Amino acid sequence: MEKEKITLLKNALESADSIIIGAGAGLSTSAGFTYSGERFEKYFSDFRVRYGFNDMYTGGFYPYKMLEEHWAYWSRYIWINRYMDAPKPVYEDLLSLIRGKDYFVITTNVDHCFQKAGFDKKRLYYTQGDYGLFQCSQPCHQKTYDNEEIVRKMVEAQGLGKDAALLNGTKMTVPSDLIPHCPVCGKPMSMNLRADDTFVQDEGWYEAAERYENFLRTRKAADGKVLFLELGVGGNTPGIIKYPFWQMTAQNPNATYACLNFGEAVCPLEIKDRSICINADIGEVLKEIL
Repeated sequence: MEKEKITLLKNALESADSIIIGAGAGLSTSAGFTYSGERFEKYFSDFRVRYGFNDMYTGGFYPYKMLEEHWAYWSRYIWINRYMDAPKPVYEDLLSLIRGKDYFVITTNVDHCFQKAGFDKKRLYYTQGDYGLFQCSQPCHQKTYDNEEIVRKMVEAQGLGKDAALLNGTKMTVPSDLIPHCPVCGKPMSMNLRADDTFVQDEGWYEAAERYENFLRTRKAADGKVLFLELGVGGNTPGIIKYPFWQMTAQNPNATYACLNFGEAVCPLEIKDRSICINADIGEVLKEIL
């Protein structure tokens, strides 16, 4: 591991007046929220055998013939990726490093790991939705609904074992009366995930967006001693976190840009002298700093 860069990052964390964290899927992957391999087999091997897909992501797009099958899959998916804790304490370690600091988090992750780890809800901006929310599939109105209770009932109805692990006799459907429907128009509900133009940006989404913009403005992101800490952000949606972080660092001579991303830690030449790029597992880097 790059000891010198880790020391630079530790110093940047300690000396920054404010820290803006941008988090992508790589952070949750480091925490053990993997969507294929052993974890997929533990919870979805029956779906693999029947439908032929080999990872959770693909299964989320499968054209199930019945809503009872669709929600059997998605209720498991939601339960293990939203309501169960991550296998590794990466988010908790991150919080330990910034506790007492002036921080804000913008993330494309939808697994709620920041709040479960104890981050201040008022300092979080989930741009792409939340596994824990349903919305009308149309949508006929701009509101979301907490889904924990109904998802728990769907998981229990499948006869899964402790921690949602598969057992002999596990069902791959849920009862029809558990299928969620919009309380306004009666259409089926869907996940509050930004997949197309039906994504609902509810009141909470706009409030979080406004808090983020206010943080950037009042913490002098343009000239203050700011650390832009990018964690596990890939190239799928660089316009949300990566490019803005590069631009704000370039515009602020007192800013530092840090990128932790296993195999993808890069920065533009224009800000190279104020950047710390570490190609390593995020969790291991945080442990090293602690």
